[in-house]
Amino acid sequence: MERVGRLDSMARQIAGAVALCGLVCAAGGAAAQQSGEQIFRRNCAVCHTVKEGQNRIGPSLFGVVGRKAGTAPNFAYSEANKKSGVVWDAANLDQYLADPRKFMPGTRMVFAGLKNPEDRKALIDWLAQQK
Repeated sequence: MERVGRLDSMARQIAGAVALCGLVCAAGGAAAQQSGEQIFRRNCAVCHTVKEGQNRIGPSLFGVVGRKAGTAPNFAYSEANKKSGVVWDAANLDQYLADPRKFMPGTRMVFAGLKNPEDRKALIDWLAQQK
């Protein structure tokens, strides 16, 4: 009986540890999402919004992931952007955000780029949810 009691106690401890891991993982996901939004606010929100159909100095980034470059409605894109043929997937956005003018010569985007790959990933992951 004593052995059964110890096994039951161990099972409860393992279950508690698994539950705690689940909470930590969920909190980590929320933190990554928040950091993507923070990166957007700090680096992008001066010129862009994620509100559908609302352009500023730059086009709305609502639904940008998966969209063809130069196609957001009612925005005057550069010829380079309109004729690029680029579809904004994670890989293209990563390269563009690292150095916009190198990725797309002739773009009007005046931004030096996000040099930190983790910041780019967090931003792209957050943008992918803005649809």
